[in-house]
Amino acid sequence: MKGDRVEIVVDAGDTTRTYEVVASRAGRRVETAVRRGVVEVSEVTRSGSVVRTARFMATRVLALVEQPVPR
Repeated sequence: MKGDRVEIVVDAGDTTRTYEVVASRAGRRVETAVRRGVVEVSEVTRSGSVVRTARFMATRVLALVEQPVPR
């Protein structure tokens, strides 16, 4: 759904960095997966095609916040 978003807080050594993946158009959604020590957040179309992906090492991820569209 347009407006879905996921915020990822990552340990960057002496500081933290926050990244955000947002479903930018109608019909798109944001999916999250953890595989082999990697956190993968992808924006996906209705047909299942991946538009963009952000990958982070799971050991560096401090927080993963999924924020659905307010209904």
